[in-house]
Amino acid sequence: MSDQALGIAMTILGAALAAGLPGAGSAIGIGYPGRAATGVLAEDPSKFGSLFLLVVLPGTQGFYGFVVAFLIIGKITQVTTFTQGLQFLFASVPIAIVGLISAIHQGKVSAAGVNLVARRPKEVIKGVILAAMVETYAVLGLLISFFLINAVKFT
Repeated sequence: MSDQALGIAMTILGAALAAGLPGAGSAIGIGYPGRAATGVLAEDPSKFGSLFLLVVLPGTQGFYGFVVAFLIIGKITQVTTFTQGLQFLFASVPIAIVGLISAIHQGKVSAAGVNLVARRPKEVIKGVILAAMVETYAVLGLLISFFLINAVKFT
C-alpha cells in the first residue's frame, strides 16, 4: 500500500472516530433523560416543553463530532503522506473521546434535571444550566480538534 493510500486510510479513520464515538455517546446520553421524561410525561403531559431541552442536550456532541468529521473529509483529497493522515487521526481524538464521555455524563445530569422538573417544574432552567456545564468540555474538545485539523501542513 502506498504512503498516500495509508495517509488517506488514517484520515478516513479519524473522520469515522470523530463522527462515531460522539454519536454513540449522544445516543446513549439521550436515552437517560428520554426514559426519565417518558415517566414524567405519563403523569403530566403538559411538562413536555420543559423536558424537551433536557432530553436533547446530550445530542449536541454528536453534532460536534459530525462537524469535525466533515472538516476532515474535506481535506482527504489533499492528503499525500501517511504522516498527514496520522495527523488527521490524532486531530479527531479530542472530540472523539470528550464527545463520547461528555454526552453520556450530560445525559445522566439531564436525567437528574428531568427528576427536578417532575417535582418542581419552575426550576427547569437550573437543570438545563447544570447539564450545560458538562457541555463546556465537549465544546473544548471540538475547538481543539478544529485547531489541530487546521494545523496540518500540506507539502
